[in-house]
Amino acid sequence: MKLAVIGTGYVGLVSGVCYAELGNEVTCVDQDDLKIEKLRRREVPIYEPGLQELLIGNAEEGRLDFTTELSTAVRCADIVVVAVGTPPMANGEADLSYVQRACMNIGQAMNGYTLVMTKSTVPVGTNERMRAWIAEYSGQPFDIVSVPEFLREGSAVKDTFHPDRIVIGTDNPKAAAIAVDLHRKLTDNILVTDIRSAEMIKYASNAYLATRISFINEIANICEKVGADVTQVAAGMGQDRRIGSSFLNAGIGYGGSCFPKDTKALIQIAGNVDYDFKLLKSVVEVNRDQRNNVIRKLEELDGSVTGKTVAIWGLAFKPNTDDVREAPSLDIVAELVHRGAEVRAYDPVATVNFRQMFDHPNIVWCKDAWTAVEGADALCLLTEWPEFAEADLRQVGALMNTLVLIDGRNVFRQELLVQSDFRYYSVGRPHLNRFKEAYRDLTSPT
Repeated sequence: MKLAVIGTGYVGLVSGVCYAELGNEVTCVDQDDLKIEKLRRREVPIYEPGLQELLIGNAEEGRLDFTTELSTAVRCADIVVVAVGTPPMANGEADLSYVQRACMNIGQAMNGYTLVMTKSTVPVGTNERMRAWIAEYSGQPFDIVSVPEFLREGSAVKDTFHPDRIVIGTDNPKAAAIAVDLHRKLTDNILVTDIRSAEMIKYASNAYLATRISFINEIANICEKVGADVTQVAAGMGQDRRIGSSFLNAGIGYGGSCFPKDTKALIQIAGNVDYDFKLLKSVVEVNRDQRNNVIRKLEELDGSVTGKTVAIWGLAFKPNTDDVREAPSLDIVAELVHRGAEVRAYDPVATVNFRQMFDHPNIVWCKDAWTAVEGADALCLLTEWPEFAEADLRQVGALMNTLVLIDGRNVFRQELLVQSDFRYYSVGRPHLNRFKEAYRDLTSPT
């Protein structure tokens, strides 16, 4: 098939490249001239494992192209994929202005039957509005299908080729057949629903996963008070087939481009129909407060941070991505600076993006993890990059002024802590938080 993908953000670019890999002819469209020029030079503007190799290969094979000319791409396409951004507005609602503009341009450009496939995350009822927006500018026949994406940043290519399911929402059997045919190579588990249900599936899925994260973080906070280990609690819960083990890792909360935006949007969607989504409001509140534990524990272990040097390992909201949108690190670093600390920050790939969102004279941007900890009074691990987990804590401690370690992602194991003299705090593992003191008591000559 011939596809035009409107928008080369995270969803649009990954989807476009992967559709080309399936053998389709794909043209990715964006109004950003500089981004399109970079893509034509085979430069990928986001960090996503495996994406650049696929982009280069499919571009060289002639199946993948990039342009700013939307009208040309749409006229040549059997399927037009809408993957533009839907950023949150101040009240939490999704901003649909980019979607509306794309629909206007698509309607003006169509020259025959076209299937318009929505991959942007949009509130329930938006695809029906999109149909009206396109029809206003076009007399050509077309259908609308909602095909929400469920990609995880850092494993988006793998998720595309090995999806749990494909959801297709449409009220037209012809449109459903085309969309099913496009995705049949990926999986046989294809669920065809009405459009509104497909739109809701996306929001409901992300909201539920966010709820699991906030739930296990609440359990971790209780574990600290009662002396239980949240990692063992999560392992026991996860072996129940009704529950499963995914998204039960306690830490400093979720971030990124999806969970924060989609939970707030669903709260607003519910509010628009006079439903008070109390549970999801609590999920958002718990997540917001969880990242504050880093500051609280830091001050418990080392006193006021004013005038202290704090090393930060990890700025991305999760490993294997350079995305810092809604990352816990943004709030934590900003609060440290506000309280008078000097921050020495390092991330393997996300530093540039972080600096674009937050910069300050009291932040030193470091070239590696070791430089970050030099002369530090405390170390806060905020992203569980593998290189941090593999670090020798004795070598780390030798570079620091004061041995305080806040492990916001429960990276370090007991056997590693035995070999160091850090005052250590993790999330929901109180036996490790007290471990150094207990170990010294057991080995003391007295």
